[in-house]
Amino acid sequence: MLAGEIGETYGQLRQEIAKKIIGQESIIEGLVVALISRGHALMIGVPGLAKTLIVSTVSEALELSFSRIQFTPDLMPSDITGTEILEEDEETRVRRFHFMKGPIFSSMVLADEINRTPPKTQAALLEAMQERKVTSSGKRYNLPDPFFVLATQNPVEQEGTYSLPEAQLDRFMFSLNVGYPSEIDEFNIVRRTTSPENSVITPIWNAQKVLSFQELVREIPVADNVIEFAVKLVRETRPETTTNNQVKKFVTWGAGPRASQYLILAAKARALLYGLNTPTSDDVAQIAYPILQHRIITSFAAEAEGMTPEKIIDLLIKP
Repeated sequence: MLAGEIGETYGQLRQEIAKKIIGQESIIEGLVVALISRGHALMIGVPGLAKTLIVSTVSEALELSFSRIQFTPDLMPSDITGTEILEEDEETRVRRFHFMKGPIFSSMVLADEINRTPPKTQAALLEAMQERKVTSSGKRYNLPDPFFVLATQNPVEQEGTYSLPEAQLDRFMFSLNVGYPSEIDEFNIVRRTTSPENSVITPIWNAQKVLSFQELVREIPVADNVIEFAVKLVRETRPETTTNNQVKKFVTWGAGPRASQYLILAAKARALLYGLNTPTSDDVAQIAYPILQHRIITSFAAEAEGMTPEKIIDLLIKP
């Protein structure tokens, strides 16, 4: 019953989001898949492509609390997680420390331009993503459930940035490339945003629904041949275990076991969104790009010959 509900309501969810977001269907699908798989996502795109609006609109349609953190070089870990402040009781005059929660205590957190802040602050966010808890003065504070982090990066301007190490990139389930809209989409964007129209989003899901769907994703059965396809695909990205000579030539490091896990979880979630009771190898192939592209480290030879991670995945999925 719940499996049928998620497929039926996903169409309504997309209709609501479309009131404010024109196009970007694959990005929205990726965000929803990551959310109900209990993953996090990284969005890469130049400024002005409505990345913030996409996330805030999705949070409205899901009725989840939302916060946006603008990452800057002077941002401190406590600016994200929260800090202890000294308070005095008006009646007893007793002073005690009180933890003031930071903006990370929201169900959907937009980490805008995550590569603009130093590694120490990045690490605080990434630790919270992994543990789903925040530690302050020896005390642990649980983050909201559901909890979803979406970080953005500008791929063009790299001056004064701190690139995420591969180990930290691996914490993100998806890496989503936000491209320019088509001509007709851009026409509709301009027409809509320059008129007095003010669309109101009606929530389709809520936090409890999202939690139920997250549990359902884990319960969905998967055929062994689909798991074998996912595992083989990931192992083929590694120079040590691949049978593809071009991968051996152009790849320095391939995807780790976490990619295999994410492929199956995302395939399950995607199947549910389209009303299927179990995923197929095609579901794995469809979500392979955003899961694998930031986990494949190419060599200097690849850079010289224009061989990108996306082309490597093409070789493996479409031999």
